[in-house]
Amino acid sequence: MSSAELYPFVYLASQSPRRQELLQQLGVRFELLLPRPDEDAEALEAELPDEAAHDYVVRVCAAKAQAARARLLASGRTHAPILVADTTVTIDDAILGKPTDADDAFAMLARLAGRDHDVLTAVAAISADGALLPTVLSRSRVRFSAAPEQMLRRYIATGEPMGKAGAYGIQGRAAEFVEHIGGSYSGIMGLPLFETAALLRAVRIDF
Repeated sequence: MSSAELYPFVYLASQSPRRQELLQQLGVRFELLLPRPDEDAEALEAELPDEAAHDYVVRVCAAKAQAARARLLASGRTHAPILVADTTVTIDDAILGKPTDADDAFAMLARLAGRDHDVLTAVAAISADGALLPTVLSRSRVRFSAAPEQMLRRYIATGEPMGKAGAYGIQGRAAEFVEHIGGSYSGIMGLPLFETAALLRAVRIDF
């Protein structure tokens, strides 16, 4: 049985081109289920006081899944499984989200340079009948090389760090900083394929 038969169709509640590419790699047909203009999507990503990174990413992912389900019900579209993922970078117990500007991106990258950090990606799925499956968490370890300020500034000037947790995308030019990874490369990109495939199998309906 092909992956297309296993996973005929899901809604993907993510704007990330990387997640879309990874889902296509599994052979999954999908339709985007994105926030409406009146939704405050950024509010879902607000940190709680003293919240651990793994608790944060799991909570945010589950909240995004519930928001996507409400969006689907309001749209009148055909019911189908929903897939959601959220990624964060953590070092020194701090959560590094998306940089607000170039200076913020530099501060993040300078903090990561020459050190190990963790990349956490949570994945949630909601079945066609509205059941939220337990959110799964992929944890990977990444070691960055030491990098001079000029190299970091040059990378930031490409615009690639903006909109990415920890101010980098491992699938892009940031690969020049990566000395070693332990864990899931696709998870670092934003959608761990092993965990995602298991979730998609769990929400199979009549196929």
